[in-house]
Amino acid sequence: MTRTRHSTPTFQLRLVADKDVVIGPGKADLLEAIDRSGSIASASRELGMSYKKAWQLIETMNRHFVTPLIDTRMGGSQRGGATLTPLGREVIDHYRALERRLAPDDCPEARALLECLAPSE
Repeated sequence: MTRTRHSTPTFQLRLVADKDVVIGPGKADLLEAIDRSGSIASASRELGMSYKKAWQLIETMNRHFVTPLIDTRMGGSQRGGATLTPLGREVIDHYRALERRLAPDDCPEARALLECLAPSE
């Protein structure tokens, strides 16, 4: 039996609590997109997800962290928006730092695990 791989294997870091992914690649990307755009709607469009899905991800994160990761302002005549809280920035910084530490170029254990995989065809 031959296995085929369509892409290079990668590691994906996830923090899981009570069966919820508290923070993972998608949620980290969402937080960074909100930080860039200042808007949950813009961030969700940028990432190709629904606004409702973005809110579900935010609500899951907020349920597990000690304080919310996003501050929101209501819309109306003055434009609403969203920004990362100090904890939101801290979570992203820690998450991205862990990703860098686990990168195969920098982590011998990660490199060794990847070398155990069957060659792709």
